[in-house]
Amino acid sequence: MEATTLRSAGWDVAVVCPTGRGFEAVFEVVEGVRIFRHSLPTEGNGLVGYLREYTAALWAESRLARRAWRELRFDVVHICNPPDLLFLVAGWYKVCHGARIVFDHHDIMPELYEAKFGRRDLAYGLVRAAERMTFAVADMVIATNESYRRIALTRGHKDPGRVVVVRSAPELSRFRPVESDPACRRGRRFLVGYVGVMGPQEGLDYLLRAVSIIVKDKARTDISFTLIGSGPSLPSLQLMAERLGVAGHVAFTGRIPDEDLIRHLSSCDVCVSPDPLTPFNDASSMNKVLEYMALGKPAVQFDLTEGRRSAGGASAYARPNDARHLAETILGLLDDEDSRVRMGREGLRRMADELEWRYQAPRLIQAYDCLLGSPMRKLADNRVR
Repeated sequence: MEATTLRSAGWDVAVVCPTGRGFEAVFEVVEGVRIFRHSLPTEGNGLVGYLREYTAALWAESRLARRAWRELRFDVVHICNPPDLLFLVAGWYKVCHGARIVFDHHDIMPELYEAKFGRRDLAYGLVRAAERMTFAVADMVIATNESYRRIALTRGHKDPGRVVVVRSAPELSRFRPVESDPACRRGRRFLVGYVGVMGPQEGLDYLLRAVSIIVKDKARTDISFTLIGSGPSLPSLQLMAERLGVAGHVAFTGRIPDEDLIRHLSSCDVCVSPDPLTPFNDASSMNKVLEYMALGKPAVQFDLTEGRRSAGGASAYARPNDARHLAETILGLLDDEDSRVRMGREGLRRMADELEWRYQAPRLIQAYDCLLGSPMRKLADNRVR
């Protein structure tokens, strides 16, 4: 959405990114945006795995950035995290060619490292140093919420005029509900859904323990659970479901095309965001919550600062890091159709009136206008990686 918004505003846009399932082409043009892709090793699971993955990505993205430079001679390098290492690629174009750098801050990496590995060690110190360097080279910071903006101002020491909040919100014209598919329920009355990355910080272990409480302690065998997505924790989560004796109630779809994802979520009665209370999760906005709202689905989540700011009355809130209360909150909402309908409508209203991408796009344009000191639409030949 950022790339196409900039393209519509008159920029020539190229994107450097990894390949993925269904997106194996090493080069293509989509909606006027050039896309250069590179392959990656198997997704990291552990410090050594992440180092291997990030090293491969940096080498590939440096190579593709050189290719993009030969074609475009870009004026701005727009870098996203994680990790906070792309200043190593972008910094060259700033120092040698005068390019300006936009840092699109999606994850607070020190807190993410601590959430993944549960420690503050030498590697944690290096992560903090990489964050400082990324903020230092950035001419403009795009923050996904107010908590991240505060971090850019305090920890990043950025000027308030150089930090703009642009939420990562779906575009309702593209991400909208479809008719419910009874097959998704797998023969049961209710369907509870999850979509997102499956890593150690996402709290899916809390959700599986809640499923066990619902199925075994509460004797509710009329509920199916669908978990959509992939990540380094997927195999261990599948084993956990078997060990808890709930594998027959939980379907792991892996990563699926958007149309299938929307079909599954549109068939859900309740959707869950089980991210536990940590410094990282409390300050982060979860895309999945906004996607649930865009589809008119009531959410259940632990009571986190940015989670409540995003969902407001479109969600029910469980006590943080309490699997039993999470289970009880899910059941309470499943058994209260009026509340589900009300929350679903409230989510759609918030998206349509406040949060969807059409409200974020002008802020992105504002950031670029501020970066260059004149309205972007008046510039005849600006380019961005």
